Amino acid sequence: MGTIHRSGVLKKTNDSARLIITTILGVVFGFFIGVSFPSVSLYKIQLPSSLRSSLDVATSNDKEFFIVRSPETTGENVPKIYVPTNPRGAERLPPGIVVPESDLYLHRLWGEPSEDLKKTPKYLVTFTVGFDQMNNIDACVKKFSEDFQILLFHYDGRTTEWDQFEWSKNAIHVSVKKQTKWWYAKRFLHPDVVAPYEYIFIWDEDLGVEHFNAERYIELVKRHGLEISQPGLEPNNGLTWQMTKRRGDRQVHKLVTDEKPGWCSDPHLPPCAAFVEIMAPVFSREAWRCVWYMIQNDLVHGWGLDFALRRCVEPAHEKIGVVDSQWIIHKVIPSLGNQVSHHQLAIC
Repeated sequence: MGTIHRSGVLKKTNDSARLIITTILGVVFGFFIGVSFPSVSLYKIQLPSSLRSSLDVATSNDKEFFIVRSPETTGENVPKIYVPTNPRGAERLPPGIVVPESDLYLHRLWGEPSEDLKKTPKYLVTFTVGFDQMNNIDACVKKFSEDFQILLFHYDGRTTEWDQFEWSKNAIHVSVKKQTKWWYAKRFLHPDVVAPYEYIFIWDEDLGVEHFNAERYIELVKRHGLEISQPGLEPNNGLTWQMTKRRGDRQVHKLVTDEKPGWCSDPHLPPCAAFVEIMAPVFSREAWRCVWYMIQNDLVHGWGLDFALRRCVEPAHEKIGVVDSQWIIHKVIPSLGNQVSHHQLAIC
């Protein structure tokens, strides 16, 4: 019996010694880790979810973010915030105050902002204009209801003269001389700015709209699932492509088979399908987000862009098309070109 008692005491002694040694080694190891990384700021490290429980985690709008102390702010007792799901550059802001998108809504200088708009526009219509075409633009704008926000890009610097039109007082005017519409579109139609609008019209100033109804056009675009579209073109006025010619026997078409010989080696590719011209395109909000990134900063006339639009929707031959029953006339007036003596330019 005595031997058994002494063995039990010896075992307990060994276990205690092992625990003490393990504890000492852990403290030493932790010390060296701390010395090796004295200035690590946790708020700059995206940690795996398994480790997040060791930090102070807060939630806002169902999103997690970290409030972490760092050596540079501990003295002031100011918490640092890091939200990896915020837009780039806004990671240090609380999610509740981050506004990633904007709009083109006009606001008064006083009063409640919520009362500034009698009706919130659903769609955006842009024209690149000179005052010489004021009567044609007036006719175009009158085809669009209050559901459409009008934005004029002025390439001739003349803006105040447009005040003679009542609708101009509610339009947005951007004036930079002698630029084409793709220059304006790249700089003023960022996807995060036009995000509230379901469809964006980017039109020339020399279009005849006698046979065009904007509400009916939107209805057909939605019904046929068109992400990129244009009205059909009057076949007797300045046609370039068979694909954009108005077909009198249908509402919408998405492909043609009667283009020039050898041009339709693949019936699902431009210019025989997945194709619209650049004089009067209409983009869905989602399609424009892609197209905007594709537009180069030095793009002037937009030539070649029409063949590349298909990269922004899938399948392109189903989601790009021409609305035949709401058609327009391209008058081919080189208005901007008249301002430049040594070059003939067109608004395109």
